[in-house]
Amino acid sequence: MITIAVGVGENKNILEACDIFKTQKPNVNIELIENDKKLAKSISDKNIDATIRGSLAASNVLKQLKESYPKISRATYIHGKGHEFIISSVGIDEGNTLKEKLNIAVHCIDFMKKLKKTPKIATLSYARPGDYGRSEEINQSLDDAKKLTQLIEKHTNQKIENSCVLIDQAIKNKCNILIAPNGIVGNTIFRTLVLLNSWPSFGAITFGIDDIYIDTSRDQSREGYLRSLELAYKLAKL
Repeated sequence: MITIAVGVGENKNILEACDIFKTQKPNVNIELIENDKKLAKSISDKNIDATIRGSLAASNVLKQLKESYPKISRATYIHGKGHEFIISSVGIDEGNTLKEKLNIAVHCIDFMKKLKKTPKIATLSYARPGDYGRSEEINQSLDDAKKLTQLIEKHTNQKIENSCVLIDQAIKNKCNILIAPNGIVGNTIFRTLVLLNSWPSFGAITFGIDDIYIDTSRDQSREGYLRSLELAYKLAKL
């Protein structure tokens, strides 16, 4: 029997999602946890197959994780308009260096392969190439995206395009891995697509650990939490 630990905070949509999921998968055991420290411990508990943040505050969970695994990162798995993709980084303190973003890209590639999908990567930046020279910040972002594209091509054999600021074009081109300029931008993209425009999200997969931890928004809908439960179940079975 697969056991999934789920955090329960103020948003009770998570409880409704768990009830629905248990009727769909009666062979799954769900442990409800209302304390972030206990939730953090559940991630490395060998009796638990996957952990979902649910509606608990995440800062303490991530803090404890990063003490043991300083190189963790997160990627949000989104299903929008008939196309599934992941975007990373989405943690506001993640993806700030080329080395971090290269590591994130490699994790995303491995994840897509685990799901039997062919990785197609797009790097993102603050502007179009024609905007170069408008500010030092824009110049740096364009330079970083170009360098990152080259680094990913060098270290992997995957298809990649430098989409610059054109995230719309990257999605139209069916790229299934989007590498944001940094975690602040990635988090903003997530909130715009998922929380504002209601694009379905499966939650954020945590890379850099051996265990399964899916980070979710405290503001997610019942259906959103249900998708995260389905993803946790799928990953636990692999």
